[in-house]
Amino acid sequence: MEQSTTPEALRHRLEDLKQTLNEYAYQYYVLDKPTVADSDYDRLYHELEAIEQQHPEWITSDSPTQRVGDQLLEGFDKVTHSEAMYSLGNAFNHADVDAFIDRVTKQAGREHVQFMCECKIDGLAVALTYENGQFVRGATRGNGVIGENITTNLKTIKSIPLRLRQSVSAEVRGEVYMPKQSFVALNEERDELGLEPFANPRNAAAGGLRQINPKAVAKRNLNVFLYGAVYTEDFMPESQAELFTQLEEIGLRTNPLRQLCSTKEEVKHYIETISQQRHDLPYEIDGVVIKVNDVNLQQELGFTVKAPRWAIAYKFPAQVETTIVRDVEWTVGRTGVVTPTAVMDPIALAGTTVRRATLHNVDFINALDVRLEDHVTVHKAGDIIPEVTSVLVEERTEKSEPLPIPTHCPECEAELVRAEGEVALRCINPLCPAQKLAQLTHFVSRNAMNISGLGVKVIEQLLQKELVKDPADLYYLAEDDFLQLANTKEKSAQKYYAAIQSSKDNSLEQLLFGLGIRHVGAKAAQLLAQKFETLAAIQSATAEEIELIDGIGEMISQSILSYFSQTEHNLLIERLVAAGVNTMYQGVSIEDQTESDSFWNGKTVVLTGTMETLGRSEAKKMIEALGAKVTGSVSKKTDVLVAGEAAGSKLNKAQELGIQIMDEAEFLRLTEVSE
Repeated sequence: MEQSTTPEALRHRLEDLKQTLNEYAYQYYVLDKPTVADSDYDRLYHELEAIEQQHPEWITSDSPTQRVGDQLLEGFDKVTHSEAMYSLGNAFNHADVDAFIDRVTKQAGREHVQFMCECKIDGLAVALTYENGQFVRGATRGNGVIGENITTNLKTIKSIPLRLRQSVSAEVRGEVYMPKQSFVALNEERDELGLEPFANPRNAAAGGLRQINPKAVAKRNLNVFLYGAVYTEDFMPESQAELFTQLEEIGLRTNPLRQLCSTKEEVKHYIETISQQRHDLPYEIDGVVIKVNDVNLQQELGFTVKAPRWAIAYKFPAQVETTIVRDVEWTVGRTGVVTPTAVMDPIALAGTTVRRATLHNVDFINALDVRLEDHVTVHKAGDIIPEVTSVLVEERTEKSEPLPIPTHCPECEAELVRAEGEVALRCINPLCPAQKLAQLTHFVSRNAMNISGLGVKVIEQLLQKELVKDPADLYYLAEDDFLQLANTKEKSAQKYYAAIQSSKDNSLEQLLFGLGIRHVGAKAAQLLAQKFETLAAIQSATAEEIELIDGIGEMISQSILSYFSQTEHNLLIERLVAAGVNTMYQGVSIEDQTESDSFWNGKTVVLTGTMETLGRSEAKKMIEALGAKVTGSVSKKTDVLVAGEAAGSKLNKAQELGIQIMDEAEFLRLTEVSE
């Protein structure tokens, strides 16, 4: 730190750093519009850490360094809410909504009443208390009167500011949720560990907030939307619409998908619109909340014993369909976990045709007592993963028998094992062909070594003919070797060979992800490669060095140490190096991650359609290195839509919102890096 080191100057610098970092966090996590490169944020964060280590007596609860504590919690204290947190009455159809609006209008003695319609987030209700702008307490809803103090865990949610943008005292309320993408990643991780998957994002979020280890909570990647408050003389908006404005002004995150409605028709139109959009949202919703907009009228209408008279929740019809289980397939993954999948008569579910649904594991099958030819209900967990939810036992025939559970691997016949504390059956035969197939398929996949053309069928033949046994063998194949494969001509053989040779030049993070180290996903591989820059450095790194990386915890560090402690893995690396495979990071370094004068710096970008010159993942990496944030859906926060060939609904939405749209040629021009 090139600055005066007097205590006064250092203390002043600490306060400046806290204010700056909290502002950056607000722009990134609340507004979804980052204004600074991650590398710049990290540099300032580490400077703040250094000052606090030198002067621990200066550490305050609103410091960004205090989001994730090292101390395990001993439990959760009870909290009595200053004002009850009511549940909502339910409406299940448009007739119920009409009846609610008619009742409110009649009780209000008015001809017209405005209603604020909001998405009903499927999460966990929380109350956040701020005193003079500082976050002092967070609690669960509990029974509505008494909740649990989960302040430390809520601090791990980066969209919850530790200090508001104004020095106000207020208690605000909202919903903590888990994004769908995080839910899928969490369940994939739990499958690898042989643990029971979560049924839906809400359960995962609720379970996360009740962890006694704040670092474990942080890994759940939870988020929040605020929508309510306890009204006081200092915090008394005149309407629900004004409340949202005030929440945003003090730095709190709200859901933009809301609409002020003046008629029944407008309310119904909002419900239908959101119902159609729900499967494309990055979070789960289970309905629409309809609230009287006028706060004075809310207070006049008051509450029943259980719920406000001025609000109701329209619940979407359950996305559940009935079908028949015709078969159960047991498949072996690259870590040896054997997973059951129900093969069913096709059904239309949440916008897609579904023929297969997960049965998770043996305990799940036994709990539901799933059998062949059973009539079952199926839904999409997290609106993503088809899952069997129940069995219609009354439809079952007398000849029905319990499903046989395999005792041996369906691929190699090795005896399956079930480790203590795990729910998964696992094949531990290192020579299991199914594991080899899954490992190689993962190695050549797009986010790994991206060896185009080498699909499952090609790899199956390479294994069957014993041309390869592990990823390194791919780089010792000759063109003529591919001519041994069925239906493979000279031109195809040349393409396979060329794709493999080309992949030797990939950057380290692709190789690291392709190795299939447990818990090391694409993001973790990127962070590790960017930090250590060479595979050799990662191989020799200590757990402490690995865990210094923000976003990398003990589970990943131990998995990396375990992987590189095994002789066969180090021999694999040696053979890859000998074959000429690059083991160095070729991306933008942490120090030079963002070009501040780049067009893309600070922009939120959506990529859609097909590009002729490069893949979408490659385009994403290019502009992320130039400071852009790439998201999957178009919203008012999107700055640019890059539209390739066959761009669909995202292009239409961008046009409706007046968002800048560019074609591939313009995209390539703006991503050129000058010499």
